[in-house]
Amino acid sequence: MSEALRTGAVIGILGGGQLGRMLAVAAARLGLRAHVFDPDPAAPARDVAAAATCAGWDDAAALARFAAAVDVVTYEFENIPLSVIDTVAPLRPVMPGRRALATAQDRVAEKSFLNAAGLATAPWAEVGSRADLDLAIARIGLPAILKTARMGYDGKGQVRINAPAEADAALAALGGAHAILEGVVDFLAEVSVIAARSADGRVAAFDPGENVHEGGILRRTTVPAPALSAARRTDAVLIAARILGALDYVGVIGVELFVTRAGLLVNEIAPRVHNSGHWTQNGCAVDQFEQHIRAIAGWPLGDGSRHSDVVMENLIGEDMARVPELAATPGAALHLYGKAEVRAGRKMGHVNRVRPRG
Repeated sequence: MSEALRTGAVIGILGGGQLGRMLAVAAARLGLRAHVFDPDPAAPARDVAAAATCAGWDDAAALARFAAAVDVVTYEFENIPLSVIDTVAPLRPVMPGRRALATAQDRVAEKSFLNAAGLATAPWAEVGSRADLDLAIARIGLPAILKTARMGYDGKGQVRINAPAEADAALAALGGAHAILEGVVDFLAEVSVIAARSADGRVAAFDPGENVHEGGILRRTTVPAPALSAARRTDAVLIAARILGALDYVGVIGVELFVTRAGLLVNEIAPRVHNSGHWTQNGCAVDQFEQHIRAIAGWPLGDGSRHSDVVMENLIGEDMARVPELAATPGAALHLYGKAEVRAGRKMGHVNRVRPRG
């Protein structure tokens, strides 16, 4: 795109989950409209979008109609088939681009990209067979985590191996899927950086947040991150900026990091707005969702500086029973996703607990 999108322009969003929902709301605040594409007729983003297409990811005709009805296309999760991008990209600009999506979809590609960019990760090795796993264990040592190369999220597709005798069971648990073996990191904390890059190469980053996971699912993010010194906060932001530049990225990215005594290790990247960035909705004048819309619409990036300290907590499954209590809690900002069915492990919303910046 050579010019910034004007009022009334349409942002196409591939995926209609809660991230798509919040992107659509952010677009509306800026006078833009959102058109969501999702196979699920009950996708949460449909409630707030100006338009929606319900069709399968393999429906090329529907994708072409969707592309014709929008001005720019983005996506809200990284497991969208690359064939979708290949269908849409010749018709409308797609941001972030195909390379970012392909890199994040495959752990082998992701780790290789990070290491080639000069960034440290946990030790890892590609595993395509039992023989590969034996070699990986000999090189990396145990304990280690066997992870599917593709489609793993929220702790899924991962098996811990503590002893060589557990190798066969670990492979069986992953169904023989292409995988990596990753060494267990002795980390002090997990943090993430939410950063954005515009088409002209400008970068803006939010303060890093410290994350706590339970059962493989993010439970809470605290900002400022207690485990980070001022120097390491700067290091974390610089790592995110290096990744954005190496991918020639446009939009918001989430970069997850391990804090170790020796420094920061990159865990993974997410080429989209990110759960650990939800705190920005009540801690900054411009949140991660508006920042993403600004970047892909060709607008100037906003001021992402933090005006408050925030603890973001995900509301998962039966946490929805706490909504009346949370709604009455001073300083608590509720964000519910409009999902009708409550299930164990399902993200139903989040709450930002806000206090004056310390």
